[in-house]
Amino acid sequence: MTPDLSSSPAFGYADLSNCEREQIQLAASIQPHGALIVLSEPDLVVIQVSENAGSLLRIDRDLIGARLDELVPVLAARVRPRLGDNLAQIPLVLRTPVGVRPERDFDAIVHRPPAGGLVVELEPSGAAVDLSARINAALQTIIASASLRSLCDEAARIFKSIAGYDRVMVYRFDDEGHGEVLSEQREPELEAYLGNRYPDSDIPRIARRLYERNRIRLLVDVDYEPVRIHPRTSPVTGEDLDMSLCSLRSMSPIHIQYLKNMGVGATLVASLLVGGRLWGLIACHHRGPRFVQYEIRAVCELLAEAVATRIAALESFVQAQAELSVRRLEQRMVEAISREGDWTSALFDDPRTLLQTVDAAGAALICDGRILTTGEVPGTRDLREIGAWLDTQPRSAVMATASLRRDEPRLADLTPVASGILAAPVSSCMGEYLIWCRPERVRTVTWGGNPFKPVFSGNDPAQLSPRRSFAQWHQVVEGTSDPWTSANLATARLIGESVADVIQQFRSVRVLIAQAQLAQVRSQVRVSEQPILIADADGVFLLTTQSFERLLHPDQPPPQCLDDLLALFSEPAEARRRLNELVNHRRAWRGEVELNTRDIGLRPFLVRADPVFSSPGSVLGFVILLTDLSERKSAEDARHRVQAGLLEQQKLMRQQLQWSANPMYRELLSAIVGNAQLAALEVTDGVDLGRVPALVDAVQSSVHRTTQLLEHLAWYSAQNTKDDPPIGN
Repeated sequence: MTPDLSSSPAFGYADLSNCEREQIQLAASIQPHGALIVLSEPDLVVIQVSENAGSLLRIDRDLIGARLDELVPVLAARVRPRLGDNLAQIPLVLRTPVGVRPERDFDAIVHRPPAGGLVVELEPSGAAVDLSARINAALQTIIASASLRSLCDEAARIFKSIAGYDRVMVYRFDDEGHGEVLSEQREPELEAYLGNRYPDSDIPRIARRLYERNRIRLLVDVDYEPVRIHPRTSPVTGEDLDMSLCSLRSMSPIHIQYLKNMGVGATLVASLLVGGRLWGLIACHHRGPRFVQYEIRAVCELLAEAVATRIAALESFVQAQAELSVRRLEQRMVEAISREGDWTSALFDDPRTLLQTVDAAGAALICDGRILTTGEVPGTRDLREIGAWLDTQPRSAVMATASLRRDEPRLADLTPVASGILAAPVSSCMGEYLIWCRPERVRTVTWGGNPFKPVFSGNDPAQLSPRRSFAQWHQVVEGTSDPWTSANLATARLIGESVADVIQQFRSVRVLIAQAQLAQVRSQVRVSEQPILIADADGVFLLTTQSFERLLHPDQPPPQCLDDLLALFSEPAEARRRLNELVNHRRAWRGEVELNTRDIGLRPFLVRADPVFSSPGSVLGFVILLTDLSERKSAEDARHRVQAGLLEQQKLMRQQLQWSANPMYRELLSAIVGNAQLAALEVTDGVDLGRVPALVDAVQSSVHRTTQLLEHLAWYSAQNTKDDPPIGN
């Protein structure tokens, strides 16, 4: 089927207007420093080859239709036992002699593409070297890094030392796909790129997706002549070979021209995947051609996995520290209710927790018809306008913009003090929000070349000119604040939830105290998204929220008093004891329980039950708040599952490494697992509980990938010893 070039241009046919959709995975050609063979399974018959395969193998015959056993018997003997392995993500790597001169060793990188078959890539082997001590030192440095900045600086230094490129950059993507050079190591005579930003078009979306699949990419020489694959389409599938995981895959002509414009002769790029998403890259550039053998690339990939795991731990640690501050704030608000009858003093008397945890200049609470503020914020009327605008936005736990005037031009006059708005709803009622403000920050953004300059000079890729100048170009940005980070959003969500809890608790108390306002307050509490129960002094319920009633089975009558709750608890005897202490001895109840719910059966909740006093010794009633702990329990279960999996993986890998005479590789295994365990702990302590299972699964996946790379490296190390590593490793 002929591709629609207007929407998905074939490899080499894109221009700069549609390069983000170029089918770069269907290159149909390779770089000439190696050769490629595609085999059918299970007979291992050649069905496609690169046009240089015969000369590299020194076989003067047509390779199509030949069996691998005839062409390279030793390679066939090593591949055949592994045909049942999952080679879709982690390639099998073999060092094998090929051709008529056995002393010519090649690395055979074997993987299975999505459409089936077996791809064998042959590259020249370098001298086997023992890198275990350097890997260990690098891992210890990575694990010991206490901040993102120091980690990135060390990563750049380590990669430059091991890979030997002229320049190494740690490059981070923002939420819009733009990139920024966070750290850099370079030869002194080279221009500095540190701090430069690059537009998302420099690394198109399709390229970023491939970086997620193929974690290490090598370009040996920008002036290479591509070697075609013959036949172009597979005789089995009738389609071009999916080369997403091919180490030798040709690069897009647009990307090649881009590198030439930068004065780059060769590159090596390692992906940094954090929580399953492409966080950034470690980009290595060289002024001339540079080939890096598979062993060094495997070390770089292993270390990149360790860096990404450490990034996950550091980012989660920052969020966990914010959570601790928020929990202390919540405690102060609850204490203020019992001490002063008003919780807002604890929220605004010391604004540091409220402002510094999200890096805001001002904050405002719109609630119960009042507006309370701290720091630099717009006037009362303007804040109400912001609240009204927020009411028109899609409802979510947090809402954020860095340019209020762009999103709501009617509020453009507020830009000097409130260009950035971060808001969390504090109740189910319209117009009730906790709002943070950031002023406009007129700033100069340094780009690596003018990203807005016209770049077209025709449609021939050889003539395309993607930004010929990479000299620093400065853009004055107006009308925006500093962007809100994902950590800011997670912290704001947590503060908003805590304030909402306190408001609901306070309103629940008012149900018992403010009889004149009972109807209004009842309606406010009734629609709360949190399960709440309010009982009088005799334990008879005055009000239960709709969210609580949704937990009950359809045939279960609503509870009328505290004793009716016992049937809900998985441990009714313990619940009876705690409720008796609440009613008879006025003792507050804080604890985790399991309730039988209508949807999923037993579900974990945090109980907060308090007596409400009208005067010392005189009880008006009781308020019970339930907080769903399902996400937190899911996070804890994920952590325990991963911890157990890591230990089992470590045990298995230790057995697999027993054949290696070098004990350092077993020490490296312990360091890798230790780094992952630390990351799993930090991730599960983070505030964004919904993402925790995916994050810890990503940590385990990273360890699986890293340990397989470690096994490959141990095998390489064995080449310098008398060890006879197992076939297939």
